[in-house]
Amino acid sequence: MDFTEKSYEVFRLFNDRWALVTAGTMENYNTMTIGWGSMGTIWGPPHKGKQVLTVYVSPARYTHSYLEENEYFTVSFFPEQYRKDLGILGSRSGRDGDKVALTALTPVAVEHGVDFREAELSFVCRKLYSHQFEQEKVPKEVADWIYTRVPPHTMFIGEIVEVIER
Repeated sequence: MDFTEKSYEVFRLFNDRWALVTAGTMENYNTMTIGWGSMGTIWGPPHKGKQVLTVYVSPARYTHSYLEENEYFTVSFFPEQYRKDLGILGSRSGRDGDKVALTALTPVAVEHGVDFREAELSFVCRKLYSHQFEQEKVPKEVADWIYTRVPPHTMFIGEIVEVIER
């Protein structure tokens, strides 16, 4: 699919608004808040590259295993009124119970996974590649800031197969 006709403010989306990354099925999924992501093209000839969205998730997060085990994931952005809900989903673990039940968000099935009715923009992605950052290759100031407490993040590159705008 060609989404190049649309313009997404990717820096503002991830940096200012956060998002939820979700993987699994309606019967068994997990979601978490993310603030790091990127969009671009990869693995194609000129003007035909795969349009991708990349997210970065710590292996310590419960959602990490869902991203590893599933072929698809969604990345969903919400109006500002749901900021508190994103805070809950970013600070609680799905290991401990149904954290979505603590929010005003409504999970809904989409063709390749789970999204949320309240999301105003969602990307459905087919996982193409994942790789954990190697700590010795991360800039020292980043490693000293982040990776003294947690293992290096895994990047998950997903080809955008659908965009849902509400």
